Amino acid sequence: MNQRHLIALATCLPLLPGTPLLAEASWTIDTQPQWRQAQAHAQGLEIGDAVNEGTLTLTQERGIYRSVLKRFESKQQLVSLQVEQAPLWHNWDPIENLGPVNMQDAPVTLSLGQDNYWAFGRYGGKRSADFQGEPVSLEGFDDVELLTSPFPNQFDAPGGLRPKSGGYHAWQSKDMVNWVHHGPVTEGFSRWVTSAEHADGKTYIFYDYPNDQDPHVYVDTDLFDGQPGENLGMAFRDPSHGSDAGFIRDRQGKFHVIYEDWSPINASRRSWDSPLAGHAVSDTGVSDYTILAPAVDNRTTDTGENATYRHPHWKQHPDWDTNIAEYDVHAPEQEAYGDWALITVGQQTYLFGDYDPVGGHQMSVCWFTTDNLNKAFKWCGNIGQGHPDPDIMFAEGRFYLFTQQKTDYVSSGPWAATVEARAGADTNNDGRADTWTDWQTLEETYEQLEGFSKIVETTPATLDLSDLPPAHGVQFELRLTDGTENQSVPVIDRVRLTFD
Repeated sequence: MNQRHLIALATCLPLLPGTPLLAEASWTIDTQPQWRQAQAHAQGLEIGDAVNEGTLTLTQERGIYRSVLKRFESKQQLVSLQVEQAPLWHNWDPIENLGPVNMQDAPVTLSLGQDNYWAFGRYGGKRSADFQGEPVSLEGFDDVELLTSPFPNQFDAPGGLRPKSGGYHAWQSKDMVNWVHHGPVTEGFSRWVTSAEHADGKTYIFYDYPNDQDPHVYVDTDLFDGQPGENLGMAFRDPSHGSDAGFIRDRQGKFHVIYEDWSPINASRRSWDSPLAGHAVSDTGVSDYTILAPAVDNRTTDTGENATYRHPHWKQHPDWDTNIAEYDVHAPEQEAYGDWALITVGQQTYLFGDYDPVGGHQMSVCWFTTDNLNKAFKWCGNIGQGHPDPDIMFAEGRFYLFTQQKTDYVSSGPWAATVEARAGADTNNDGRADTWTDWQTLEETYEQLEGFSKIVETTPATLDLSDLPPAHGVQFELRLTDGTENQSVPVIDRVRLTFD
């Protein structure tokens, strides 16, 4: 049966008798009982399941949902039909590795507005067209070598222009294709950069010191000058081992940090990740963090036993005299996550990171989401293969997922194609919709919130009903099609019709 047959079948179905009158100014469907009560006909769809309770999910290549006619106590002017999808965000497509070819190590990114995109990493890899002479590779350098580099200034190296040894460097792009190198943003000892944020003209570069411990911060007012900003030292005293923290500012301007908490796991055997993610918040980003409930907590049972393991980097730093980590033994085996990165899209905040499943070392990128930063994040999914250390950025109207894997990813947004809708009005009070809108393809759109590097505003997917005449009742139809080559399909979370 093709799509035209489905539409014809749905249009000929009789309406359910006794449809209740509606006195409110809107009609919202967002729970499993509401979807079933509102249904006149559905095909190729599933209403709710154990994971996505209260959703309308496409289960075939195409599906259609036709509602009953919702009647009004008095004639109403219809205004709009708004459709929201579940925040699963499976709409990712592989892309060639992002960023400059001469950037190494875990990528850190920032979007500072249109045509102003930044990537941070260690300098190395292939020769850049911006430089003459062979770039210095930092692979294999230990911290002592980085601190005592014979070339303290990036312009002093013989044989041409070379990067300053150690630390993270900054590159800028106006189109996400061409990148210009602007020099270091941290020093050699502070090369374990995990995240960056921006507020009021200042860039905050967060780094672990030593590696996997206590986030520290540089505050940089000029990313173009080739010099690190002001090093303010420790920003957050992490009560656990782990760190690899991600930072984000909320809409009120507070800085949130999500960090690895290694207290329940031998992280050395699980890709230096953990089932537990800590969460803290600060007004300034540079100090006075208050610890909140965990952002992710997938611990298994605490056995009551304790054990230790060694970290390879801690004793390389003068501030540390031990490399022994203690942890509480848990059983059975736990999944592990880490190297966190965050972005807010509309009302949802997404937390991206490493995913090391039970069995170990079959790694990929995973992500979680929450509609409230004070609540725990819920699992969404995973993609790719390899140790990712990801970061996420909105640029050029799309979302870019940077990783250390062989493939990076790009997405048009959490909205999955294709969703079409139309609505009908009962103008003569005979219990049937006699005047319909045209079918229209709906989609959610995105725009970066001014003044925030990691908050993206959404414009809801909306069908304008104002051209329909005043009505005694309203009815709608949805057509869903699997319109992507990736694993995403439309999953409708809520439909809301409004009227005067």
